[in-house]
Amino acid sequence: MEPEFWHNRWRNGQIGFHQPTVDSSLERLWPSLDLDKRHRVFVPLCGKSLDLLWLRDRGHFVVGVELSATALEAFCLENGVPARRRMRGEFDVYEAPGLELYRGDFFALTPALLGDIAAVYDRAALISWTPELRGAYAEHLTSLIASGTQVLLITLEYPQAEMSGPPFSVTRDDLERLYSRSFDVREISRRDILANEARLRANGVTALSEVCYRLVRR
Repeated sequence: MEPEFWHNRWRNGQIGFHQPTVDSSLERLWPSLDLDKRHRVFVPLCGKSLDLLWLRDRGHFVVGVELSATALEAFCLENGVPARRRMRGEFDVYEAPGLELYRGDFFALTPALLGDIAAVYDRAALISWTPELRGAYAEHLTSLIASGTQVLLITLEYPQAEMSGPPFSVTRDDLERLYSRSFDVREISRRDILANEARLRANGVTALSEVCYRLVRR
């Protein structure tokens, strides 16, 4: 999707992808990564997710990137986060205790900006890209992280012909094509969530699974 598509979604409040609570799969599966609390965690396309605060509350320093200033300003305002803003390279950075949120283009991020990342949490990034663009996303994410970095990746699987997306369906075969050259890929959870997703049912989706993976950068 073009950047203006997402800017319009945030400006118009069309953010059905935003969850008003911490993601239950994050709470359930994050401990399996067995990370030291001091480790830095990267959250691509973070929006105003409450998952950022949950990860910070676990002791991690959390680095996020988000295209929309509306999203990051809402995150700070709604959660009482006393952020200080400053420019760093091409990014407007919102800084607060335990948080560093980059407002700008994901593809402009560099390893030097991110620092030493031990884990990535991707709930809504990969599934937001069209099939034509997700390869570039996966390639850039791979370039940002070092060997041994873990990724908790949450995807959706549904008959793609039933809905145009976003969110888009990502199958295990899709994931293997994107990541298997540089990561060890393991499925760790699969759940039928159609009954909980009225919005997708209303769009004509007849089958829907949430599938979670643990990836380890080689």
